[in-house]
Amino acid sequence: MAIQLKSARVERWPVAGQFVISRGAKDHVDVIVAEVEADGATGRGEGTPVYYLGEDAAGCRDQILHAASHIAELGAAEARAAIQEIMGPGAARNALDCALWDLEARQRGLRLWQLAGCDGPPTARTTAYTISLGTPGGMAEAAATAEADGYHLLKIKLTGEGDRLRVAGVRKGAPNARLIVDANESWGQVDILGEAEALADMGVEMIEQPVPVGTDALLDQLYAPIPFVADESCHTAADVARIGPFYDGVNIKLDKAGGLTEALRLADAADAAGLSIMVGCMLCTSLAIGPAFVLAQRAKWVDLDGPALLARDREGGFEFREGRIAPSH
Repeated sequence: MAIQLKSARVERWPVAGQFVISRGAKDHVDVIVAEVEADGATGRGEGTPVYYLGEDAAGCRDQILHAASHIAELGAAEARAAIQEIMGPGAARNALDCALWDLEARQRGLRLWQLAGCDGPPTARTTAYTISLGTPGGMAEAAATAEADGYHLLKIKLTGEGDRLRVAGVRKGAPNARLIVDANESWGQVDILGEAEALADMGVEMIEQPVPVGTDALLDQLYAPIPFVADESCHTAADVARIGPFYDGVNIKLDKAGGLTEALRLADAADAAGLSIMVGCMLCTSLAIGPAFVLAQRAKWVDLDGPALLARDREGGFEFREGRIAPSH
């Protein structure tokens, strides 16, 4: 019954081309993988360090190694409860929490969705595909390629400067696609309502994190024609009461929440507050997507393209066909 930490390791995965947002470009992603075992069963989980919180893969690995001694005499469910107290939200707890979910499911002969209390097995969902920052022309080409590859929902990265031109470029490149945008906190000094109205006229259906964290009140009493969704401003269920008055939805990422356990609590809190749910991810492999995909069944918007942005994925990972994500088996 006792849990043993089999390994906590850093893995580097190459990105297909470059992934560019307002904070910089990445040509690889470092993830942390936790493996736990008990009674011959092994559970695995993956986390991607939340870069804007200053996390790094080595530090996350060390957090997992430190936590291991605190859960060694516990069962999987007890260990999951314990790490909610001894570890803070972030990629380290996400990797360990999801490994413990996987372990318990295997020990009990259940699928993850059954253990999480879902009504039925998860089904294929339309996922957004991210159009990285670039010139309007470059983003138009990327959008055209994505639409040709079957993606029907595109997420456009913005910077607060020249955003309308970028959106217009993507619309030109993918005239039939649904569009959402991610401002990555860059609209603190712009006419938010004016930008929202202009993007709505171009067919944009949602704006993610328009303003910097801590300035969410800039959205107070702005009756925009399209919804605002909190990302960096909302990590855990405890954040909902604070940001709820200013947003229409929350983007739940397991790395921010610190695992599936807290992500499920956040989803319940969002439902109770009348907020729409988006389920997103960091750059990651399909190992990290498994638990998020279970939660994505409750989401209005799904943005689980992390593995699709890599040069390669884990064997037996999720499939991306006609703009939808589904398990490979």
